Amino acid sequence: MVDRHDRTTRRGRPPVSDQQRQQQRLDISRHAVRLFREQGVAATSGEQIARAAGVSERTLWRYFRSKESCVEPLLTKTIDAFQEVLRTWPPELELAEHLRAAYMPVLDSADSDVEAVLAVVRMTHDEPTLRAAYLVLRERDESAFADVLAERMGMPADALEVRMQAAATSAALRAATDHLVSIATEGISPDTFSEHRERLADALRLFTRVPTRR
Repeated sequence: MVDRHDRTTRRGRPPVSDQQRQQQRLDISRHAVRLFREQGVAATSGEQIARAAGVSERTLWRYFRSKESCVEPLLTKTIDAFQEVLRTWPPELELAEHLRAAYMPVLDSADSDVEAVLAVVRMTHDEPTLRAAYLVLRERDESAFADVLAERMGMPADALEVRMQAAATSAALRAATDHLVSIATEGISPDTFSEHRERLADALRLFTRVPTRR
């Protein structure tokens, strides 16, 4: 005999996995950025974003608190890329040296996503609401940076010196990314990317003093 609850569960929609949810958020983000670029943030509605992404408005607002926050999944790609560098930082190397060998400005992305990320960062210069969303993400990433730096420095993550190093690292990354979008008006060429990586590495070498373990 089949339990009635089992029959109900089978007839309903299958549960959405975390991976599917993140993919759907990213798809929505791509459509939102395209619309923001084409017609501006003020002229773009949540309804338009949902329709372009092929989801209901209810789904859109379940995933995002505002239309401006729809850019977060794409912006997060720049932060994830840097966090990946920190997580794979060999103990015998300086951070600047590791950056030159391993850093990519956007993690695991197609060329179209790279351009979309650059476009979002560029728009944050003129759109205060997008800038606010961007800065909130940057502030959140400091805690992740602090965890890695604390282990390297042999200190608690909430120690003042660690927090200051994490803040300096985040500020250097933000400034370098802002500079990248100002010079990459035609996309990221190898020379443009090389300049971006060198500037970021030099800044971190200047502003951070994290010991290496040999």
